Amino acid sequence: MAQIDYFFATLSPYSYLAGMRLEEIAAKHGATINYKPLDIIALFGRTGGVPPKDRHISRIEYRAQELLRQSRNLDMPFNLQPAHWPTNMAPSSYAIIAAVRDGSGDVGKLCHLFLHACWAEEKDIADDGVIRACLEQAGFDPNLADSGLLVGAETYAANLEEAVDRGVFGAPFYITPDDQRFWGQDRLDDLDRHLAEMK
Repeated sequence: MAQIDYFFATLSPYSYLAGMRLEEIAAKHGATINYKPLDIIALFGRTGGVPPKDRHISRIEYRAQELLRQSRNLDMPFNLQPAHWPTNMAPSSYAIIAAVRDGSGDVGKLCHLFLHACWAEEKDIADDGVIRACLEQAGFDPNLADSGLLVGAETYAANLEEAVDRGVFGAPFYITPDDQRFWGQDRLDDLDRHLAEMK
C-alpha cells in the first residue's frame, strides 16, 4: 500500500484550498496519509523562503490575486485577510498529532476544519474552544486538546526537521514512497497520476 507523507501548516491558505482532495486521491489508490503538521514560518527560514509579510510587494500582490482566483475556481469561501492570521499554529498542530495517535475520528476532516475555521469562518485556531469544537466535529474526544502536549511538541519539531531533510520548502507538500515530491494544492492532479502509475 502506497503512503503519502503530507507536510502542511494549519495556517497555510494553499493547504486550505487543497480541501479534502488529498483524502479522495488516497482513497482512490488505496494509499494511506501520514499527516505531518509543521511550523511553516520556521520552514521558510530554514529553506531560503521569506514569510508573506516580508516579501517584495510584487510577490505580495500576486499572491493575493492568485489566492482569490484559485478559491473562485474551486468554489471555496475565502477571506484574503482573516481576522486571526497569523496566529499560533502549535495548539492546532498538537491536536492533529494527538488525533493521529488516537485514531478514533477523521484526521483529514480535522485538518480541513482547522483550515476552514481560519480562512472562511474568522476563527482563531489557537483558541481552546475552537480546537475542541473542531476535534468534536471530526469525531474525536475534544479532551484530546489537553493530552500529549509534550509528545505533540516533540513531534511538531521533528516534522520540521524531517521536512528540511527531505527537501520540503512550502505547504502543502506531498512525498510518495519513491521520493517524488509535489508542492502545492495545484499539483494534486499530478500526484493522482503518479500514484496510478505506481500500481
